[in-house]
Amino acid sequence: MGLSFQHILILLVVVLLLFGRNKISDLMGDFAKGIKAFKKGMSDDEVETAKSDSIKTIDNTGKPTNVQANPQRQDSTV
Repeated sequence: MGLSFQHILILLVVVLLLFGRNKISDLMGDFAKGIKAFKKGMSDDEVETAKSDSIKTIDNTGKPTNVQANPQRQDSTV
């Protein structure tokens, strides 16, 4: 049993009576400001990521290096 049109209409009337028209419009305005700030923050992150990716460079001369990742210890007490 889902919500019918009549149930939704009654719910909207009750919400309007409880909060009033001005309070609901203020809440919706704050909600819209929050969404705009979120989108701006996401686009700022993408711009910063693109800038940081373009700055990083790796110079590769093609010469192999002889470095061990995990050098083994040699014990002299054996």
